[in-house]
Amino acid sequence: MASTSNRTGSGSFYGGAAPYRSREGLSTRPVASSDEIQLRIDPMHSDLDDEITGLRSQVKQLRNVAQEIGSEAKFQKDFLDQLQMTMIKAQAGVKNNIRKLNMSIIKHGSNHIVHVVLFALFCFFVVYMWSKFSRR
Repeated sequence: MASTSNRTGSGSFYGGAAPYRSREGLSTRPVASSDEIQLRIDPMHSDLDDEITGLRSQVKQLRNVAQEIGSEAKFQKDFLDQLQMTMIKAQAGVKNNIRKLNMSIIKHGSNHIVHVVLFALFCFFVVYMWSKFSRR
């Protein structure tokens, strides 16, 4: 007997991937809960101790991968929290500086407007005088 799965095609239980297949004697079966894997053991073609040892090492590897994923997720969460705090501080600083700039414009803005108007009148006077003298 060859080791085959009871499910054929792309099964949604395995996320579209082929179900896990072991050596001769073990094959997976779909179960109601996605947290469980049931194995059917063919006593004619299996060495149960080797299969259990192999499964234990795979569980240890998966546990290590899960711990690495958890630590990376924690690192990224901490980094995003720190970045968010930095952005909040930067927004507060920009808002404060804009408020100071607006107050400065209100306080000294009239002087700037007077200077601009005087400069425009001076330019108009220069152009007017130039046109008067160039006609003669």
